[in-house]
Amino acid sequence: MPSPALSAAHAPAPVLPILPQHTPLVAAIRDGLVESVHYGSALALAADGTAVAAAGDPLAPFYPRSSLKPLQAVAMVRAGLELPADLLALAAASHSGAAEHREGALRILELHGLSVSDFENSTDLPYGTVEREEWLRNGGAATQLTQNCSGKHAAMAATCVINGWPVKGYLDPSHPLQQIVKTTVTELTGEEPLALSTDGCGTPLFALTLRGMARAFGLIAQAAGSAGRHDGGGLADALPAEAAVGLGMQRHPDMVAGEGRDVTELMRLLPGSVAKDGFEGVQLVGLADGSAVAVKISDGGDRARMPATIKLLEALAAVSGNGMDTAPLAGIKRAPVLGGGRHVGLLQALEFLSTPVNEAL
Repeated sequence: MPSPALSAAHAPAPVLPILPQHTPLVAAIRDGLVESVHYGSALALAADGTAVAAAGDPLAPFYPRSSLKPLQAVAMVRAGLELPADLLALAAASHSGAAEHREGALRILELHGLSVSDFENSTDLPYGTVEREEWLRNGGAATQLTQNCSGKHAAMAATCVINGWPVKGYLDPSHPLQQIVKTTVTELTGEEPLALSTDGCGTPLFALTLRGMARAFGLIAQAAGSAGRHDGGGLADALPAEAAVGLGMQRHPDMVAGEGRDVTELMRLLPGSVAKDGFEGVQLVGLADGSAVAVKISDGGDRARMPATIKLLEALAAVSGNGMDTAPLAGIKRAPVLGGGRHVGLLQALEFLSTPVNEAL
């Protein structure tokens, strides 16, 4: 009888999926030498949905990971969730696990007669470096509350209570909550999900394209921009769900990520933007005129996400005529490469953009 090792050696190799046609987006340069290159795909959409700049394979299906959260939040608001603006931003967040984030998730639970025992997300330490170190110094361990998606999970459980749905099992794809999420995602992206998986926190996860995700973020930011011009600075009653989520994120960017996080900084520096990152090198930014940009780094490298995104925003500003000023983003456009504690190079975007010629875009 052949040994398991021999049997495995002679087993047919698994068939790999078709690889996306990614292109070089960002390089790490150390003392004038290109040390590393991050490949990926990118897309900039004008307000009318026209692709004005692209790179790589923007129609390849990918998992948006946590950049899907604003769309999930829109679905929950449509299903009757009502929260103050800061808590609505937390519902769309990958938060750092600071005290304000933990307390915010608890507020959502308490408002709806729930507790941490109702969470169905995974456990983790705080995501933010400073927050994690502080938590550990104080004897903290990985919990569901400190996991970066706890605001979203508190909001999901609350939405179930509001509608009389069972809280237990709210992550099951067949649960009414997840069915509404799927319908909302399909509407906002203009795409039927191309595959279904499970995100790191346990939430159903849809495969979409950069084009579809950019479309959704453009719609959310545009709705927020329109509502923000008329509500006098506060969240008015009966706002469209897209507007409520977008305004909450814009007015509380610290709840969407946290201090020292580039997504929070981008929204502070770029008025009218709605931005969200996602694990595995994903970044989305929607703008008040309905335009948007989307980036996927093929190796999942988080450090390459923002340089590529700002390159896209600059290209969009050059052709849109919307008056967007990207100069304030210079501080997060490039990251230093260190040697011996001093700057010896930088991480910067390459000249990767082209004008799309594929009519499918």
